[in-house]
Amino acid sequence: MIVGLLWLLGCQLAGTAIVELTGIPLPGPVVGMLLLFVVLVLRRRDGEDDPVIQVGDYFLSHLQLFFIPAGVGVIAYLAVIRDAALPIVVALLGSWFLGLAVVGWVLTLFLRRVPEVTGTEGAPGEEIE
Repeated sequence: MIVGLLWLLGCQLAGTAIVELTGIPLPGPVVGMLLLFVVLVLRRRDGEDDPVIQVGDYFLSHLQLFFIPAGVGVIAYLAVIRDAALPIVVALLGSWFLGLAVVGWVLTLFLRRVPEVTGTEGAPGEEIE
């Protein structure tokens, strides 16, 4: 289990070092996750005895504990959140709507490129011969 934890922390440290050295505008842990993904794909070790899988399963079984700092942060900054409630709600709804519109637009672009499959014409629920 220590070996798996060292793999996770090592990839996070490497990601942070890469960000600091190159100035990439990404968080170090995100780059570390990408590095971990690449390492896991290149290793191609399957099975429950892999140390990284064991640590991942352990962390997933205690996932609810990772939400405690976020909840404490919300409670600690409740006054600030209350004062800026309207901009926060507008930003949340605006980003949600923008994301929804982009996904719909990308879907229509992809559906235009998919060739029509013969034999699928007809109304929903209607049998195709």
